[in-house]
Amino acid sequence: MRIVDNIKVWGEPLENAVSQAVTCSQYGNVLGVALMADHHKGYSQPIGGVVAYRNMISPSGVGYDIACGNKAVRTNLMWDDIRDQIAVIMDELYATISFGVGRNNPTPVEHDLFDDPNWKLFDSIESGLQQKLKTLARNQLGTVGSGNHFVDVFVEEATGKVWIANHFGSRGFGHKVASGFLNLAAGRQFSGKAPGESMDQPPILFDLNSEMGDMYWAGMTLAGRYAYAGRDYVIEQVLGILGASAEYTVHNHHNFAWKEQHMGEEVVVVRKGATPLSPGQLGFVGGSMGDISVIVEGIHSEENTESFRSTVHGAGRIMSRTQAAGKMNYKLRQRMGGEISEEQMHAAIRAYGVELRGAGTDESPFVYKKLQDVLNAHANTLKINHVLRPVGVAMAGSNEFDPYKD
Repeated sequence: MRIVDNIKVWGEPLENAVSQAVTCSQYGNVLGVALMADHHKGYSQPIGGVVAYRNMISPSGVGYDIACGNKAVRTNLMWDDIRDQIAVIMDELYATISFGVGRNNPTPVEHDLFDDPNWKLFDSIESGLQQKLKTLARNQLGTVGSGNHFVDVFVEEATGKVWIANHFGSRGFGHKVASGFLNLAAGRQFSGKAPGESMDQPPILFDLNSEMGDMYWAGMTLAGRYAYAGRDYVIEQVLGILGASAEYTVHNHHNFAWKEQHMGEEVVVVRKGATPLSPGQLGFVGGSMGDISVIVEGIHSEENTESFRSTVHGAGRIMSRTQAAGKMNYKLRQRMGGEISEEQMHAAIRAYGVELRGAGTDESPFVYKKLQDVLNAHANTLKINHVLRPVGVAMAGSNEFDPYKD
């Protein structure tokens, strides 16, 4: 860990992300700001950024994909139980689970979260808004989305155990909550059309005790509950396909805000692309489709305290989606001998032993850091309990339209 412009930084500092972190530190009542080793530029608050506020909440800090996170499950199966069927399993998984914006299941999923009293807040904002958002949420519950969202099958090489995991958030519902409150903050109607906003704009802040702050907190909390329900539903689908049961579960958000105690104060910790990791707390951290993923556990250490008990949420990109899907930068062209093609991506994945369904070159292993490198930067804050190698990866296809991807 190093200090750069008063920001605590793990890993190699990226100037554009540090600049955003500095801006975050200058607005509102801030206890401190930290950047995890997978940090890169985001909207308003950098991805991999952690900001601790005194009695404030930042909807731009939490971001548009409220409660994006992971659920990972160790199953009762061994790799030898499914090794010969992995291609068939991935075919069924990809046909059953809905990626992108549509649903294969025409029957909306029922869940008791739709009886949550927090839904009523939307009608206090705008007539008919509760029903509109609830309909959207019902129709999309259990869909995975696109971007870097996935459903994976893993093998733990130390034990031969089969694991499964997913990565997505609150889908269109969370996106509407985020954009709605950002609209209200700017004096527009909740459902109004937002103008294009700068990635480098200062954070939007609400006093936690204000009416706006209270309503956003309730909406964010509901989106968090919705994201948990969606990830639970998809994991149950995969367990059904495998004919397996769950032995052990790790489930966490990494785009969210929590009320926590730090440095003798109660603060609101806004994590965007950062995993909460108090001593003894478990987290899933995913690598690329051609790299390991891990289950980590927070440890008691000064560095863990300095990080506001946080860690990485993934490996971190070394190239934007636009760059990856279009023209490659010079260094990558030199390394790859040309632009990354679908053929090159699939050849690399086959060499790693992965059955891939969907995905585009913007999610290929070549556009991500190595997960172990970013974990090494946090060696004094965590321990690695389980190392998982992907054997099946399912993502939305590169041509899948999804307005709610992160």
